[in-house]
Amino acid sequence: MGLLSPVRTGSAVEATTGDIAFLQAMLDAEAALARVVAPTGAAEAVAGAARAELYDVRDLALRARSGGNPVIPLVADLTAAVAHTDGEAASYVHRGATSQDIVDTAAMLVAARALPLIVADLERTAAELARLAAAHRDTPMPGRTLTQHAVPTTFGLKAAGWRALVLDARDRLAALRPPAQLGGAAGTLAAFEAGFGAGFGAGFGAGAELLARFAEETGLAEPELPWHTLRTPVADLGTALAFAVGALGKVAADVLVLSRTEIGEVAEGAGGGSSAMPHKSNPVRATLMAAAARQAPQLAATLLGSLAAEDERPGGAWHAEWQTLRELLRLAGGSARDAVELTSGLKVFPDRMAEHLRLTGGLIVSERLAAALAPAVGRARAKELLTEASRRVAEEGVGLAEALAGVLPAERLRELTDPGTYLGSAPALVDRALARDA
Repeated sequence: MGLLSPVRTGSAVEATTGDIAFLQAMLDAEAALARVVAPTGAAEAVAGAARAELYDVRDLALRARSGGNPVIPLVADLTAAVAHTDGEAASYVHRGATSQDIVDTAAMLVAARALPLIVADLERTAAELARLAAAHRDTPMPGRTLTQHAVPTTFGLKAAGWRALVLDARDRLAALRPPAQLGGAAGTLAAFEAGFGAGFGAGFGAGAELLARFAEETGLAEPELPWHTLRTPVADLGTALAFAVGALGKVAADVLVLSRTEIGEVAEGAGGGSSAMPHKSNPVRATLMAAAARQAPQLAATLLGSLAAEDERPGGAWHAEWQTLRELLRLAGGSARDAVELTSGLKVFPDRMAEHLRLTGGLIVSERLAAALAPAVGRARAKELLTEASRRVAEEGVGLAEALAGVLPAERLRELTDPGTYLGSAPALVDRALARDA
């Protein structure tokens, strides 16, 4: 029910990945197979019985334990349902297929239905980030490395960087073409070569032609080979989904840091409350996205581990993928949904950023001073001067310009120690980043 998984609860992807949705996908695979191997009337009878609401999901799950997968009891129930209206049509249910054909095809159907929802939310997130990047193209803020002030940057460049990751994730997911699966007992299509089914006679080529027609009926891509133990489709899905969750996790990680009470450079538009502390407005969207990003790598690792699948059907590797892939789809869908909400309502506080740029008394631009002093006094002497000046700034509380008084003209020192004028190519880089998909 999602009680312990708020990141995916209520998302559009949750509805497309539930047990009912997966059951319907398996039935859709069976109906597609019947349309290929059965006469029209029989195929219609199978399709008429291939409705999830006709079956007890919990009962199927319990009975699946005896054979290790849910297709075995489902085929029995589907056959009985078809036989109730058309005894001859019942003989075409699941004809020539193996359980893995149906589970794999159903998994790809579920993925194919969920992916556009995730991609759409990533595109909405990218649009919101483009808006933030453009609005704050020249808004200076401290750049931070290893938790400490480094050199100034702009919030626009940070938002543009977030957007670049989101677009990378979108591109990877949008490029996926989940394939159908049909190979029969051991991936040879031998049962279909035997000569049954409308339009198919004995002889080489019938099975391969059927594979193409089956893929067309499902709306999935046609695979080059049956992929019972060639798990590229699942591995590709897993890595692309994990990348998307991780990319959104980067956005969340930055928002979590920047929204700390003592930093307060950004805030979620609608923070979450606390059960004990009425004053709190927690960055809940970022928190859920960060939680998803911590789960996704291990899930992807499980799918990558299943690539080492023995024989023509492995014991355990294939089975380990089912819930894992579904959870990755849910995490990506929920995180992308939360990202839209986070970025559309994100509050940015340039005054706090400017205040923090002044915290170190000019030390945030010491790199700039080193470059400016070197031509006048030499690099070694410039380093000595800045080391001593930095000590005074830290211990005596004076500004860097004051600590270097006399080394350069006062006006020049004031200019060099202004963090807002040491942004490098940050604004131009924002423009460059926003040109992508503009």
